[in-house]
Amino acid sequence: MQEPVGTKTTTSAVDPVLARLDPDRDRPADAMATEALSLSFGATRVLSDVTMRARQGTITALIGPTGSGKSTFLRTLNRMNDKVPGFAHVGDVTLYGESIWGPRQDLLTIRRRVGMLFQRPNPFPMSIRDNVVAGVRAHGIARGEQLDVVAETRLREVGLWDAVKDRLKESPYRLSGGQQQLLCLARALAVGPEVLLLDEPTSALDPLSTDAVERLLRTMTPALTLIVVTHNLGQARRLSDSTMFFFNGRLVEHGDTEQVFSEPREADTARYVNGLMG
Repeated sequence: MQEPVGTKTTTSAVDPVLARLDPDRDRPADAMATEALSLSFGATRVLSDVTMRARQGTITALIGPTGSGKSTFLRTLNRMNDKVPGFAHVGDVTLYGESIWGPRQDLLTIRRRVGMLFQRPNPFPMSIRDNVVAGVRAHGIARGEQLDVVAETRLREVGLWDAVKDRLKESPYRLSGGQQQLLCLARALAVGPEVLLLDEPTSALDPLSTDAVERLLRTMTPALTLIVVTHNLGQARRLSDSTMFFFNGRLVEHGDTEQVFSEPREADTARYVNGLMG
């Protein structure tokens, strides 16, 4: 198995002026990483010995056949599997060098820092405006009139403001599927995540909506780090900087996207990206 390894020069003593100018100067180059991570539910092993790095400010695509472990892996990165009966892990997941299971880690904080967008839009049963600011309110990030500013800012960011600015008090279920997904994206962005996980975010959308979401996601880097599960190989190739190929519960290959698709190192990867494997 091959994987890209990030390198970044750091110093133990940082000039305080430089630190103020560049607060991320000594931050690890990898936003998220896993080390020998194995996942299981009861007696069923889902993934074995996954070691990977997701560099800050990049997009990583997760590809592979159905049942290969992609979504389970993704949901582990912000501890969404923790409460699933029988879930167990060996190894570690780190967020900027710190274990997400560390004794001082707060679950709500982890999920604020590592956001999630699901396969199908899942608006809350509240107004469009309240959907956007639900997490902001829950985390105490803003209040009062500040919430209106947050709602407008994030709706503009995802390109939805003009369509909904006169409908903010309406139900989100009156929006189209593509608009609902953009609303959920605005909600995820509102709490200021550092990493955004996306589980087949365009699989339920039409081609025009898919194109709009892809273009939007690309603009979010390098401010955000994105990790995307997709069955659309064209999307993975268009969108991502690096690609991880999962097969039979293993991470078979991890490399630069163009290398994985054009010159795969592993036979199973070559078969999958060339359409010879379902």
